[in-house]
Amino acid sequence: MIPEQKVDEAKDFFAKILTVFADTKIPFMVGGGFALKEHTGIERDLNDLDLFCKAGDYPKLLQKAKEAGFKIEVTDDRWIAKVIFKTFIVDIIFNHYLGLFPVNDCWFRNTKSAEILGIKANILPPEELIWSKAYRQDRTKYDGPDVYHLILKKGGEIDWKNLLNRMEAHWEVLFAHILNFRFIYPSNRNIIPKWLLEELVSRFITQMSTPPPQEKVSRGPLFSRSQYDVDIKQWGYEFYEES
Repeated sequence: MIPEQKVDEAKDFFAKILTVFADTKIPFMVGGGFALKEHTGIERDLNDLDLFCKAGDYPKLLQKAKEAGFKIEVTDDRWIAKVIFKTFIVDIIFNHYLGLFPVNDCWFRNTKSAEILGIKANILPPEELIWSKAYRQDRTKYDGPDVYHLILKKGGEIDWKNLLNRMEAHWEVLFAHILNFRFIYPSNRNIIPKWLLEELVSRFITQMSTPPPQEKVSRGPLFSRSQYDVDIKQWGYEFYEES
């Protein structure tokens, strides 16, 4: 647990950043633990604040944070920048960590306003939060439980067609999460729309009669760069950064 004094410091820092960014009128959304709490009621320690914006907007937000007196850094120009105060961090995310899924206007289509630390801000819609977490499958950080809790609490509000469209090239990832959800919550499995399950099952059956790819490919790095490094460096697999 974070000491109460540290919690107050974190809240004050995050609230200041939200205020500074809200005043810019630049579109951004709150994700991470704060969005999860709004959607599910689950509370997390205030270690960081995740904000999502378009790639063209993150330098503008960073500049405003710098003008407000905060330390800034561009951690990786493909996907993330940070605003830093003591041990607290605001992550400004504009892409997947491999640069595959840039934040665009579609992300903002179903966003809703919520009060975060006393500041009105838009939060990631549940389907965007789900698919952004669906690929987080590292040995030390697995976001599967967040995905399943979001489905459980927001299944009736999720734009499932949009979610499938988002994960079209990686529909098996969505299928795997849905099967896990059905296993974890058998009495709630009807939350998953029948048409979606039928579509995914149909794809799976069709795929079984399709020859496997000739290229020896591992898509493991989509889930974790470190855990599947051995695939690429020692076992002869290729990894293509799909778009």
